[in-house]
Amino acid sequence: MYFICIYRSYLLFLLCRLQNKISTTIYTLNPIADIMAKVKPFKGVRPPRELVEEVASRPYDVLNSEEARIEAEGNDKSLYHIIKPEIDFEPGFDEHHPAVYDKAVENFKKFQDMGWLVQDPKENYYIYAQTMDGRTQYGFVVAAWVRDYMEGRIKKHELTRRDKEEDRMKHVRCNNANIEPVFFAFPDNERLEEIIRTVTSGKPEYDFVAPDGFGHTLWVIDDEKMIEEITGEFDKIPSLYIADGHHRSAAAALVGNEKATNNPDHRGDEEYNYFMAVAFPASHLKIIDYNRVVRDLNGLTPEEFLEKISQNFIVEDKGTDIYHPNALHNFSLYMGGHWYSLTAKPGTYNDQDPIGVLDVTVSSDLILRDILGITDLRSDKRIDFVGGIRGLEELKRRVDNGEMAMALALYPVTMQQLIDIADTGNIMPPKTTWFEPKLRSGLVIHKLD
Repeated sequence: MYFICIYRSYLLFLLCRLQNKISTTIYTLNPIADIMAKVKPFKGVRPPRELVEEVASRPYDVLNSEEARIEAEGNDKSLYHIIKPEIDFEPGFDEHHPAVYDKAVENFKKFQDMGWLVQDPKENYYIYAQTMDGRTQYGFVVAAWVRDYMEGRIKKHELTRRDKEEDRMKHVRCNNANIEPVFFAFPDNERLEEIIRTVTSGKPEYDFVAPDGFGHTLWVIDDEKMIEEITGEFDKIPSLYIADGHHRSAAAALVGNEKATNNPDHRGDEEYNYFMAVAFPASHLKIIDYNRVVRDLNGLTPEEFLEKISQNFIVEDKGTDIYHPNALHNFSLYMGGHWYSLTAKPGTYNDQDPIGVLDVTVSSDLILRDILGITDLRSDKRIDFVGGIRGLEELKRRVDNGEMAMALALYPVTMQQLIDIADTGNIMPPKTTWFEPKLRSGLVIHKLD
């Protein structure tokens, strides 16, 4: 089963990659495709209310196999058995082995047979709320149009890796479903905000706090008039933006595209023409900092390092208390038990350039590259990255224990900067954005048939 699925789909994947115009033509020549909506409701597959906390999990890519094994211990209903099915094999088993993908299919079927996942009888939208540190963000769970992704109306700001794309494509192909959603943003829309306020004033379907302390709440929208209005409002929005989940977005859209290419009777309104996303108004989202730690000073003494930095930055010693960057172009450096404020001097950045204005660009060029000799953030083993969710205490710890020589904290990127970069067709430098909280997987699943 697995090898047939992979062989056929892989050939189609190559076809779509090498001849993307062919798949675009399939959509363009089909009159049904030209009247399809930007988003649509769908028959969600989801756990009964009393099982949601047992089923729901963190996303597949925020923990390794052993961590998933520990979290799922003693819980047959955990979604990890579907999204990280290697936990059902002996530790160390190759997570990309064909048997692992077969196990995902087997477990997905088992969850449905056992009633741990049940498909809604009609197409709905859903509103999903996440609460962290007293702040709540509300998003619409929708099925997003593959054609919008293929033609660039669902906009990206990061590069993707082929191996990671192919892993998730195998998972989508063989399960014939989007098990986990992707994370979108869209420009604020007042009518959609009103709908959020109306729906969330009612009783939710799910409402729980996960073990990490983050709250997750879900409402089902089954009113036909409201569903029609939501679809219409999204049709007015020129672009959607991938906030997080670029590999999942690419995999989901490319599998949908494969299915269109492989279907001689393709009309354009089949379910595989859409993939699952949670779309949040941009003003609801907050990007947190994504910081750097470096193992050595490239042969420099701390004094020489600070002297070189002072050529392009105003350097202030802030003492031993943790110092947080307080504005764009202000950085926090920790080294030798002291925190320093670094403020980029005028002329060292370009506020008119969507890439040049980013503090990750300023620090990468003027500190990491020019002083420390780090030119490839993706592959250089001298540098590591720490999500802001861990706090600056984690930077201090990794320097104080001798693992790293210095740490650099950055002021967070804004949603407007992300949108500007996506709108201009640019790509953010690596390790620029960190979104919290992550979407909880298993609240809703989208089947492709």
